[in-house]
Amino acid sequence: MKLNDLFSVDGKIALVTGGSRGIGEMIAAGYLANGAKVYISSRKAEACDATAERLMAEYGGECISLPADLSGVEGATALAEQIGEREDHLDILVNNAGVSWGAPIAEFPEKGWDKVMDTNVKGVFFLIQQLLPLLEAHATKDDPARVINIGSIDGIKTPTFETFSYGPSKAAVHALTRQLGGQLAPRNILVNAIAPGPFPTWMLSTGVGTGGDVEGTDWDAVGRTNPRGRVGTPEDIAGLAIFLSSRAGAFTVGEVITCDGGSLVQ
Repeated sequence: MKLNDLFSVDGKIALVTGGSRGIGEMIAAGYLANGAKVYISSRKAEACDATAERLMAEYGGECISLPADLSGVEGATALAEQIGEREDHLDILVNNAGVSWGAPIAEFPEKGWDKVMDTNVKGVFFLIQQLLPLLEAHATKDDPARVINIGSIDGIKTPTFETFSYGPSKAAVHALTRQLGGQLAPRNILVNAIAPGPFPTWMLSTGVGTGGDVEGTDWDAVGRTNPRGRVGTPEDIAGLAIFLSSRAGAFTVGEVITCDGGSLVQ
């Protein structure tokens, strides 16, 4: 039971959706730095391509950009087909692509509800569905494939912001994780979820009032409201993803694991 054997993802093939920035980029970097071949997707092709190039320059290895709109079945099917044209199997799927929408309750629009639910819930389910053949292809009892759905502590507690569809969408992701965990474990596909708290991301910067200016946000001030006294780091989220993707996490099924510095229990 050597450490390198317990937590190795070397030689694995991973797909990280929403991998061009934020938590998705952090997880993709963690896999890449530890020997995995990583595909990343996002809606914006230029940003996706640029991130893939930057990650390879920093960590080496192979990071491939596959832009995709994962808000519906068509986009999920197209991405699965692109992976299938390049690989005969997939070891790890991280469903991180997600959106939010903020508005006062009296003004909250139907399009804001539907966009969030389509991307955060429907897209997750149908991408898993479309990738099942590749996930099963090399999966065994000793070395199962992994699916990690990125939920949120807002799917567990009452959200701070007026994002009325976001929390319910992430609660649905958590419920879907438990259901698919039970359904797919006998097929050697382990499904778990991570529920992050505050990380220095574009999405959180819009919530705290800096409008997507990640670099200009005072993350130290945001972190002071957290029991750990800081926001999350790439090591925090990548470490948990690597645990769930490695031998160390091979008996963990259907769990929703918080990664929030204690926000939920505060």
